[in-house]
Amino acid sequence: MQRQVGGPAGILREFFSGVRLLGAGLRMWVTAPRLMLIGAVPALLVAVVYLTGLVILGLNLEGIAAWATPFAADWQEPLRSLLRITAALAILAVTALLAVYTFVALTLLVGDPFYERIWRSVERRLGGMPDELDQPFWPSVLRAAGEALRLLAATAGIGILLFAGGFIPVVGQTVIPVLAALVGGWFLAVELTGFAFEARGLRLRERRRALAVNRARAIGFGVATYLVFLVPLGAVIVMPAAVAGATLLTRGVLEREPARA
Repeated sequence: MQRQVGGPAGILREFFSGVRLLGAGLRMWVTAPRLMLIGAVPALLVAVVYLTGLVILGLNLEGIAAWATPFAADWQEPLRSLLRITAALAILAVTALLAVYTFVALTLLVGDPFYERIWRSVERRLGGMPDELDQPFWPSVLRAAGEALRLLAATAGIGILLFAGGFIPVVGQTVIPVLAALVGGWFLAVELTGFAFEARGLRLRERRRALAVNRARAIGFGVATYLVFLVPLGAVIVMPAAVAGATLLTRGVLEREPARA
């Protein structure tokens, strides 16, 4: 059963509590700068690849928008231009959603040892490590990759719906970007909490169920992370802090759950 948070006001409190978790993670740049700098290295390497791809997309966005709307080739101006601008904005919104999620998943994979150190550091500061299960390396890596692909498939499916919604006048330029941030925030929260949940023997289904009990807090943390990642180089600086904040989120979520039999 989902925990009651006291109506809209309670939901907002939970949401901004999640936002503050990212701020708590950012404070680790002051208290553990060397550890955070190490965590920024994998994010920087992956960001270079993504930045190159985004530049290529930007240079070809007009052509892609025209390709996506072939039925408008014979339309009169300004209707044709308006439709293609709308298509370009929809493409950008979906690209941002998929790029941010895949960036996080790939960076966590590339920088696994570095982000594990950050996670362990936060756990120790908060009272100690969980009793970790003895998990063979390759099976755990393959399972994590499989879970990331499942989340990517869900993200892509929702992205297609958002792309279609982007063509709705007004709604496509106002509601759809907000929905993209909320959806992206949720999937980021699920992905980033992987270290802490896995260490406690909790798989993807259990992770999603636990976060859903505190959905407003999880989305608040995820949306804050998502929006900062849209800022140039923001992902490089914030990625280590996001891992730290996700650890705080996990511990807070699990402490609120009823004890298991």
